[in-house]
Amino acid sequence: MTKMHAARWHNAEDVRVEEVDIPEVGPGQMKVAVAYSGICGTDLHEYLAGPIFVPQGQPHPLSGDQAPITLGHEFCGEVVEVGEGVENVKPGDRVVIEPIIAEHGLIGDYNLDPNLNFVGLAADGGFAEFCVCDAELGHIIPEGLSYEQAALTEPAAVALYAVRQSALQAGDTAAVFGCGPIGLLVIEALKAAGASKIYAIELSEERQAKAEELGAIVVRPEGDESIVEALHRINGGGVDVSYEVTGVPVVLKQSIEAVRKAGEAMIVSIWEQEASLHPNEFAIGEKTMKGIIGYRHVFPKVLELMENGYFPADKLVTKEIKLADIVEEGFIELTKDKSQVKILVSPK
Repeated sequence: MTKMHAARWHNAEDVRVEEVDIPEVGPGQMKVAVAYSGICGTDLHEYLAGPIFVPQGQPHPLSGDQAPITLGHEFCGEVVEVGEGVENVKPGDRVVIEPIIAEHGLIGDYNLDPNLNFVGLAADGGFAEFCVCDAELGHIIPEGLSYEQAALTEPAAVALYAVRQSALQAGDTAAVFGCGPIGLLVIEALKAAGASKIYAIELSEERQAKAEELGAIVVRPEGDESIVEALHRINGGGVDVSYEVTGVPVVLKQSIEAVRKAGEAMIVSIWEQEASLHPNEFAIGEKTMKGIIGYRHVFPKVLELMENGYFPADKLVTKEIKLADIVEEGFIELTKDKSQVKILVSPK
């Protein structure tokens, strides 16, 4: 077999499932037979309004690739072949891929690389039958975890990294603004970190229900209350740390106002526009604001937490589809159905 099927990004609203050559393994690389690949919000943005991360017109400076690109960066599978010099994985290993493209690989503060990008966005990824990538990106999946569970590792890493980089300590209270897939995973990460109470702010009733299923307290204003007033009422003065996971300017303002004096607001989302802020909110309240990008050095911790029951696939994976149906049943479905959390794609 020399050919395979892959979902290739050509342009906005132009993702095609095509027959392409199976990639060959080079030194330091591994070939993975993909089991599942999750559809990320970033994939959806690339489909609707890209290119954002996908290089178009000129190759990415590190990967050397450009559109058309095989999407899919939340994936796992079985190693079927390794290249010269590979020692950390071997054929037959079940792995989840940390899809980082950085100059020095997974060394140091690699998520701050000025040319940071991802396998599945700037190099061919997991919406395919096979993927070839650097072997160092492979993390062994613990025996007790299913492929469906392991496919959540990458988005869970974003959530765990956001909580680990914040000032939250065990017993603190937190608020999560936006309960899409990453927001729901932040709730799970906050539970693992020992937050005493987790408040969820979300407009969608379906996502409110999912947040409550995960143990969060949904903030519901009464009368003409604002969200912030409602949160302060039920919390008694503001939370210790808030997490903004929407990319909406008005929500950023709410997330800052929601924290107590000397509290912290974390920006987890990637923004497409500017947002105005009043400096007095920080000066008078001695609040701080901090942002994160991606993750670093947390994949092993995510897998350990999954072994302990956190980030449960049975609650977070809402649909499994075939690669051939990725546009209609995946991208388009996610724009229509807010009850969908994580859709997994199987290549066969």
